[in-house]
Amino acid sequence: MPSAHRVAFFVYDGVTLLDVAGPAEVFKTANRFGADYRIELLSPTGEDVTSNLGFRVGVDGPVAAGDGTYLVPGADRFPGEPVPGDLAAAARVPAEGAGRVGSICTGAFLLAAAGLLDGKRATTHWQVTHKLAARCPTCRVEPDAIYVRDGTTYTSAGVTAGIDLALALVEEDHGPDLTREVARAMVVYLQRAGGQSQFSAPLQGPPPRSPALRTITDLVTANPRGDHSLGELAKHLNVSTRHLTRLFHDELATTPARYVEAIRFDLARALLDRGHTATQAAELAGFSGYESMRRVFAKKLSISPAAYQRRFSTARRG
Repeated sequence: MPSAHRVAFFVYDGVTLLDVAGPAEVFKTANRFGADYRIELLSPTGEDVTSNLGFRVGVDGPVAAGDGTYLVPGADRFPGEPVPGDLAAAARVPAEGAGRVGSICTGAFLLAAAGLLDGKRATTHWQVTHKLAARCPTCRVEPDAIYVRDGTTYTSAGVTAGIDLALALVEEDHGPDLTREVARAMVVYLQRAGGQSQFSAPLQGPPPRSPALRTITDLVTANPRGDHSLGELAKHLNVSTRHLTRLFHDELATTPARYVEAIRFDLARALLDRGHTATQAAELAGFSGYESMRRVFAKKLSISPAAYQRRFSTARRG
């Protein structure tokens, strides 16, 4: 029988309670519908901590390396002051061996101080994204995103975006049907309006091995509405169109155009699930118009966007 999936939260004095409670509630609710998450709270010394609200938070033990998912919530005092060295060092420990590492709100500053965001895409609360960029110069900070995935590292925006991130992680583990039940039970959106990367990120497979190709797939995922013609994508990497096409073929078994189309299709379908009109979905997903989107739906699903929305609206919209 498979063991439970460990979800470890790093807590410390001053931690924002909602950054912990919101995502934890997602995982706990998922267990009601068949998931098997084991939630742990770890502190630097193993002693209980006091949250930003003054409530005492009991912990399960001191920080330790482990598997599963590791999440770092934020605190009011970051980024107004530097993360102390001992706190950054403690935050680094549970990341060793973890399959996924993530942050909620200003928890990104702890990940950055621990060296866990070097060279990665990231986000945090919109009011302090510029400070994260200054604190971690090698990060590519995305100020408009609800959450960002870069390989197995995840960062999310302010406070309740931690719920969005937790839902995305549950969807990775158990698929959209169970996750939709969780969202309904919690009376939250399965996918909230905001940064567009939230729609397609959970649908992507493992990131490409090639850093160059990962740059392109991240670019398309973060902004499906952009100009992603073969020539523009190749120009972004300063490579030939032939070389870029070969990279996509060798690593993803597709072409750049088909990859862009797939991202836009996934986004359009999510928008239709949320109740947008077909015209709105086509525009927001980056299609040149409704007819262009209709052709893709016909090719992939053998139905029109309108028929898809009629057929799946009851199951997909709470």
